[in-house]
Amino acid sequence: MKYMKENEIINLLNSQDIAINKIVLSDRAQGEYDKIIVRPVVIKGVKNYQLESFKTNKVFHKNVKENELFNNVPLMDFKQMFVETVGKNLIFSASKNGFKLKEQANEIKDLANSSHNKTKQYLINEGDNVPVMVELGIFTKENKIVRTMYDKFKQINRFIEIIDDVYKTQKLNEITILDFGCGKSYLTFLVYHYFVNIKKIKAKIIGYDIKSDVVNNCNILAKKYGYTGLEFILSDVSKDKLFEGKIDMVISLHACDTATDYALNFAIQNNVKNIFSVPCCQHEVNLSIKPAGEYDILIKDGLFKERFSSLLTDAIRTQILRAMGYSTDVIEFVGFEHSPKNIMLRATKTKDKNLQLLKDIEALKNKYKFNQTLFDIVTKKQTKL
Repeated sequence: MKYMKENEIINLLNSQDIAINKIVLSDRAQGEYDKIIVRPVVIKGVKNYQLESFKTNKVFHKNVKENELFNNVPLMDFKQMFVETVGKNLIFSASKNGFKLKEQANEIKDLANSSHNKTKQYLINEGDNVPVMVELGIFTKENKIVRTMYDKFKQINRFIEIIDDVYKTQKLNEITILDFGCGKSYLTFLVYHYFVNIKKIKAKIIGYDIKSDVVNNCNILAKKYGYTGLEFILSDVSKDKLFEGKIDMVISLHACDTATDYALNFAIQNNVKNIFSVPCCQHEVNLSIKPAGEYDILIKDGLFKERFSSLLTDAIRTQILRAMGYSTDVIEFVGFEHSPKNIMLRATKTKDKNLQLLKDIEALKNKYKFNQTLFDIVTKKQTKL
């Protein structure tokens, strides 16, 4: 196992032998950001890097020159570094002796034009004439995948493939979908395109987000491309009144922290048939859990605590869905190299409630004193019935 210091890592990543496709910094040790994702971008013909920095429920973007990248990226603020390069992945993990380096071979050469991408057939493919994908920055004007958006392209296609697997069994003539925490709405637009332009069925899709500039821009794009059944609404889903008609599907892709809980609760309370949720940034349990017994070994160290808390959060959500009558499975919807937040909860309402399934969660919660929003909301509603 090889150990490296900060200057050695920087020298390695700056070497001519390394072509960086993406850097993901996670598991914060210090500093203000929870995670930073770095991707190369070309601005006016010059290579730069875009920094996407996550802080609680906010995301900040900054472009820096290629030769100033590591003056702007605080490597030592994080315990984990994932670096995707042409031909191999570099995985750095903090230890008392420096950063342990592990290398993994990959077949990625040119993400936009590799032979793999040409042969792999998605529901929406490179070369398809989907003008809104150009506007969203996923495709170039020539309908080629923008190299730095390949991960996003694959995530969205995989999400739609999973939706399609369920849709095909239910054979709906029209569909109503709510997207919680839609953000820039890559997924929202392409789900609408898929159902309306490819499957040729009537669709009403509403995207909710708390950022007014994002919502306004998405509504402008929807109007520009004639997406008459697509609407974006500025809303705090934890307290605002939402759509009250019949809803066939609730989706959420990386709705941050408790936003996922409010999305799941809305679906449960409205008996929505299908739920597809990819959670993100599960901070709540991590910040509140207390030592109390046999699981203390998993919450003693920061890295273990973060991962254990994330898994516990999503296990609780899964159990609650089952308790509320949903057949639920947990799948890895894309590989870790495309997104470290790659667990999807896929649920279909098929049976009656079984509230006994909440007892194990209640026992854990009482013992370890953690907070979990979905459990609190659901159990509070049940006591009122």
